[in-house]
Amino acid sequence: MTDYTYVQLRKEEQVAFVTLNHPPANTLSQAMFDDLNLALSDIEGDENVKAVVIHGEGRFFAAGADIKEFTMVNGSDTFSEMASKGQKVFKRIEGFSKPVIASIHGAALGGGLELAMACHIRLVAEDAKLGLPELQLGLIPGFAGTQRLPKLVGRAKATEMLLTSDPITGEEAVKWGLANDAYPQETLLDEATKLAKKVSQKGAISVKYAMELLQAYEDKTFDEASELEAQRFGDVSATIDAKEGIQAFIEKRKPNFKGK
Repeated sequence: MTDYTYVQLRKEEQVAFVTLNHPPANTLSQAMFDDLNLALSDIEGDENVKAVVIHGEGRFFAAGADIKEFTMVNGSDTFSEMASKGQKVFKRIEGFSKPVIASIHGAALGGGLELAMACHIRLVAEDAKLGLPELQLGLIPGFAGTQRLPKLVGRAKATEMLLTSDPITGEEAVKWGLANDAYPQETLLDEATKLAKKVSQKGAISVKYAMELLQAYEDKTFDEASELEAQRFGDVSATIDAKEGIQAFIEKRKPNFKGK
């Protein structure tokens, strides 16, 4: 079993829970990125895991990058390498073959929000704070926050959030399309777990193809992605799960998917 320093990994009923655990604010250090990458590899290789929930231990989801770490390095090249490392991990999450749900309480600021934006679904506490305050420190986001935020909230709102450094609440995040749903903090993780378990009941192959095609929306032209969809439609139709799903629909019963 892999030993982690800044995350905890547990698996329960086909759901993997990745807990950020870097007190007091779960800041995203380079070592945290290493742990996240290792956890993703573990989850990717486990056929029993069908969905992932990322959440934070303690008061926060993740309150930004590890600023203290910034004081220990010199040279723009080193800072660029640090940013690239975080971007690679977040890109891996974004393109992950299994759905990744962020359960956001307390605060998701700076790198914490950039991590959340890389996840496929975001559930937030109603009173959570989400923002990119880097300009307040004379910096800019480094983990592709300037690219993902406009796609989610629109360019005008993203510009406002970046230039003012003002965070928005969880309820406002839902309004702006930055989060899917908001809940009271005390029920948030339960709701994320419920959603992950609902997703895990679907056929593993169809979920994998759906995730691939949603990523194709970002990476390919409409015609290229549509062609891939037609190909995957043919691929999935030949699976045992597809035959079971169709038969279960006809017989008005719950399907028993096998991932084959």
